[in-house]
Amino acid sequence: MSEFHPATLAAGLPRAGDYFLRLLPDLRWATLFGGWETEGSIAFWFYRLDKWALLLLETANMAALATLGGGLVALLLSFLAARNTAPGAWSYRLARRGLEAMRTVPEIVYALILVWAFGVGPLAGILAIALHTTGALGKLFAEAIENADMGPWDGVRAAGGSWAQACRFAMLPQVAPNMISYLLLRFEINVRGASVIGFVGAGGIGQELYLVISQNYYEEISAIILLIVLVVAMIDLLSEALRRRVSGEGRA
Repeated sequence: MSEFHPATLAAGLPRAGDYFLRLLPDLRWATLFGGWETEGSIAFWFYRLDKWALLLLETANMAALATLGGGLVALLLSFLAARNTAPGAWSYRLARRGLEAMRTVPEIVYALILVWAFGVGPLAGILAIALHTTGALGKLFAEAIENADMGPWDGVRAAGGSWAQACRFAMLPQVAPNMISYLLLRFEINVRGASVIGFVGAGGIGQELYLVISQNYYEEISAIILLIVLVVAMIDLLSEALRRRVSGEGRA
């Protein structure tokens, strides 16, 4: 049962609207560009911008490290998880099942476990995101490998090259552009994920956001959310431009 009742929805919508109204800052045109001590100014709304900027930088660093670490492990496992390059049936099945297990568990569950193991801080967040990233990228990388041309692979193997050499020199050059595109897309996703897992003590801006939400500091909530939206939008635009450059789109 979904427990969806129109009456409950009708009763809850006004309360949700009231909460969002509380998030709106009390900006006044006469003092809009005043100093951080002036009520009604933008500076007063973002009076803790220096701290929030550092936390946003920490969040982006968490996402970047997790994406690079998870992407590297996913790259290594993807050749085992691709049907056309796996050394054997057992290695293929084990790699596939392992990647499925890693991406099935939500990041926030990993974060809860790792915070208990490593304590509150960004390390738990990085490891949590990296684990999920490995599973997600491993599947995408393996599918890119399975769709690649096997001619170069057969040539390297026929010339006496090892399995690792065939992966490196025959397969990787073909699929590298797709893998880089997937990696950049995953980085965008991980920035958003890093903002959420801070709610369980895994570091970054999410930890600060949870604190102000729990204490009902409404204007601070809206300021942090706006900063997260702006940072994610900037990263999305940058990643999209890099993906287009890597894939060759937009070239003359």
